Amino acid sequence: MSVSVLLVDDEPLVRTGLRVVLEAQPDITIVGEAADGAAVLPMVRSLRPDVVAMDVRMPLLDGIEATRVVLRGVPEPPRILIITTFENDQYVYEALRAGADGFLLKRARPTEIVHAVRLVAEGGSLLFPAAVRSLAAEYGNCAARAAMEKAGLTEREGTVLRLMTRGMSNAEIATELMVGTETVKTHVSAVLSKLGARDRTQAVIAAYESGFVAPA
Repeated sequence: MSVSVLLVDDEPLVRTGLRVVLEAQPDITIVGEAADGAAVLPMVRSLRPDVVAMDVRMPLLDGIEATRVVLRGVPEPPRILIITTFENDQYVYEALRAGADGFLLKRARPTEIVHAVRLVAEGGSLLFPAAVRSLAAEYGNCAARAAMEKAGLTEREGTVLRLMTRGMSNAEIATELMVGTETVKTHVSAVLSKLGARDRTQAVIAAYESGFVAPA
């Protein structure tokens, strides 16, 4: 699968570094660059990238609001990967709650950058570090717990959700549960539907905020 990427960061050196790393891969193409979130929506509409790799803090429109704008403004929005300096930044968590699919640390190794882009492009979710899990727990409230109870997950769906919070892929979950990958896909789809989650990342957030899974 070829992955097209739009880079959005107000630091030219960061954009250049990401471009060098990603364009070295035969299956990844950089289709454009922007220096602020305000430029993202028109560029997404014209370039149709698969992934937007976007800084969370920018002067005019930050990554949080830019995520909301893109998800509201495009019928089939791209996957959104937030770029950040600190993993415990509350801005990062707000972006994830707004609909971003994962985040990438600016100090990440090249292999980690490539893995993150490919993973979110394929619809996977990145494993949340302890700092982000703790932020999710802090956002927990009665409404989140009530929504989880109302979802009425079956025992097997609950097990699948717990494994999703560990960042496991469908294939890894299938191996863990000793079932076929198609069966896992069915369970994952059911979990997302019942939780009203856009993707796996949103389901993981719901799991932590509701207390369904406690941060380790």
